[in-house]
Amino acid sequence: MDKIVIEHLTLTYPSGTESLKDINLKIPANAITVLFGPAGGGKSSLLRCLNRLNDLVQIQTLTGSIFLDGENILDPKMDVIALRRRVGIVFARPVVLPTSIRGNLTYGLELANEKRKSRLDEAVERGLKLSALWDEVKNRLDDPAIALSGGQQQRLCLARVLANQPEVILLDEPTSGLDPISTGKVEAALQELKKDYTIILVPHSVQQAARTSDYAAFFLQGELVEYAQGKDLFTHPKIKRTEDYIEGRFG
Repeated sequence: MDKIVIEHLTLTYPSGTESLKDINLKIPANAITVLFGPAGGGKSSLLRCLNRLNDLVQIQTLTGSIFLDGENILDPKMDVIALRRRVGIVFARPVVLPTSIRGNLTYGLELANEKRKSRLDEAVERGLKLSALWDEVKNRLDDPAIALSGGQQQRLCLARVLANQPEVILLDEPTSGLDPISTGKVEAALQELKKDYTIILVPHSVQQAARTSDYAAFFLQGELVEYAQGKDLFTHPKIKRTEDYIEGRFG
């Protein structure tokens, strides 16, 4: 079943740079779909379209449709705040709030007027367990979040998204600054999370894309070049540009 259906999506910035060129893509529910390719290919721009973060920057043209469970999220009548609760995003550089570990997880819920302590405590524990961080921080939830290691901060950012119970999780190179052990913990958490969430990942390397993907989409200069199941695309790409990139002949 497809969670997201993208139809004829084209995005151009004021500089005239066309970041996305007539993208058509179906993203299945309860799977990890990776968007990979060289820098400047449009991957991050597509992520920003999926929860309307492009509303916050100047764009020249944005045409096409993005359907989330059949509803076009690019419709001007869409409630963008509600959309961002359904579609959460984690960036490459962890940005923790200047408060406690607990406060980072309860912040979004408190903004939504959730005041019940039992509900907040439940969200904190659930988010930290889902992000594989609970055992490391459960006895110091009132410590400053900034005191955590880089890898722990990144998983805290993931936990913060999960505390709001989204349907879709977007990740833009979430392990690019992490050591191999922390990277492994994040990747393992994603494999568990896909049972309940739709995950769209921009990986930091081709190797990570191959390790994590159920489905993979190769982007080059704003064009979707090839899309297939990960195990097929990384072993038997059908298009030479995809094969050349996977084999390290450019990029």
